[in-house]
Amino acid sequence: MNTYFKQLLADLVTLCHANPSVLATWLDKDSEKIRACLIWLIIGSSLYGASIGLWRAPLQSFYVAIKFPLLIILTTLGNAIINGMLAQLLGAKISFRQSFLAVMMSFTLITIILGSLTPLTFFLLYNLPPMGSELARQAHSLVLVVNVVLIAFAGIIGNLHLFSLLSHICDNALKAKQILFTWLGVNMFLGCQLSWNLRPFFGTPRLEVRFLRDDPFNGSFYEAIFQIAKNLLF
Repeated sequence: MNTYFKQLLADLVTLCHANPSVLATWLDKDSEKIRACLIWLIIGSSLYGASIGLWRAPLQSFYVAIKFPLLIILTTLGNAIINGMLAQLLGAKISFRQSFLAVMMSFTLITIILGSLTPLTFFLLYNLPPMGSELARQAHSLVLVVNVVLIAFAGIIGNLHLFSLLSHICDNALKAKQILFTWLGVNMFLGCQLSWNLRPFFGTPRLEVRFLRDDPFNGSFYEAIFQIAKNLLF
């Protein structure tokens, strides 16, 4: 057990260094490294998820600590076959399992970064006006904006390292860019819809705390965005 824990810590350090030549060797040990990535992904995303929902209520914090890693894992699993197929069509010499691991490494690095930022989010929440105050709506908006910025920052770092890994595998920066952008498009398409189905994450002050909305499969993320744009324009 002690040896396994030491290996997990060593894998964490390797992921944080994100050396493409080292991470490329992980693709030959996909079963072992998928397990390690999954463990760190759950830890990092659960910590960050707990901080997202805490301002709304402790129960919301508990719910999001479960839903945030679930969102990332379902997105990765849902796109595994498509991502692997696209990688092979675009000339990357990696299998479906290896493409799945490459994307999972990127998501794991993102969640490690987010997990490391939880002290910052807890500090923000500690200094926000409490729920039920007159400034609750403004506080809720600030929570949304800050967390979107943090997630975007972590996402940029994670995908830059994924690009470095793909460039190392393909020996061709243009091909690596093509694979990266097709993967991002597919991941975002499914990830946005799953985030809609698994809402709420931040929790709306005027709504009751729930694990899921009453109608989680009613409508879609893209339909909601269309309605918002329509209301703004007309």
